[in-house]
Amino acid sequence: MSRPLRIEYQDAYYHVINRGRGRQAIFDSEDYFREFLHTLSEAYDRFGLQIHAYCLMSNHYHLLVKTPEGNLQRCMRHVNGVYTQRYNRLKNTDGPLFRGRYKAILVDHGAYLLQLSKYIHSNPLEAGMVGQLENYLWSSYRSYIGISSAADWLYRHEVYGQLNTNKPVEKEYQAYVNEGSMDEDLKVFYSRKRWNPILGSDGFIEGIKGLLGKDTSEVTYREKKRIRPGIEAIVEAVSICCRVPEKEIWMVKKGRGIKNQPRKLAMYLAQKTGGFRLNEIGEFFGLKGYGGVANAIYLAKQALEQDAGLRKVKNSVINRLDP
Repeated sequence: MSRPLRIEYQDAYYHVINRGRGRQAIFDSEDYFREFLHTLSEAYDRFGLQIHAYCLMSNHYHLLVKTPEGNLQRCMRHVNGVYTQRYNRLKNTDGPLFRGRYKAILVDHGAYLLQLSKYIHSNPLEAGMVGQLENYLWSSYRSYIGISSAADWLYRHEVYGQLNTNKPVEKEYQAYVNEGSMDEDLKVFYSRKRWNPILGSDGFIEGIKGLLGKDTSEVTYREKKRIRPGIEAIVEAVSICCRVPEKEIWMVKKGRGIKNQPRKLAMYLAQKTGGFRLNEIGEFFGLKGYGGVANAIYLAKQALEQDAGLRKVKNSVINRLDP
């Protein structure tokens, strides 16, 4: 199956969704929800990610974000990767948490920002988790209607601006969400089994094509070739090609004589193919310092120079990761 199209540029808006692997829960208690929100705040501080709305469900999340720096992949690498590590520490487990690459739908904010915020905030009600949306604690809705304080990284003014009202915006937004009816175009868009990578008017879609300079089929291929694989995808590919369980690659094993070549190969490819920094690789693989990561990558490089069979495995992994 082909990977979804990624379109990045400054000041782009996205609806980002990701689910737990095998639909497992990704938020087990308040501590998990709070850790995810803390990770979002870090993405705001470090990479300038603006969060306009969010809703954290038990086994998935929805984000409405803007990227002033045109760096969605970098932002989401931090959000998904760092939260996975924090989840594993809380759960006392290891391995990947999410089912794979997040979905990112490029949004025509002028036409859909207000409606999409309503769609995102309405998820707990649609899922039957609450009788009233204001009772759900883990979305930005309570901040939008003024019954909870808003985090510094939550941007509400653009959504409020589309209400076109002189009345208190918190009450107007609550009335807008509670009126029940959803935008028909939005309902049709999200009812499809395979979502399009762009949510917008015909003019917006044509503008994106013009921005990228090619028709969408050509852009899809070109953009895919630019995308670096995530660490979860690398570990999965190494697991398949080395015929070892993924948990063996994620697991930290100490002691003399323990080689765990697939783990070292995965770290090597995370740097060389994935473009991850040593500290990022360490976070994913449960290592506290740079030294252990650097040493593992050095040993993998030595082994690749000496072992033709391992080089063949490496090439198989890279071919499997190729879009």
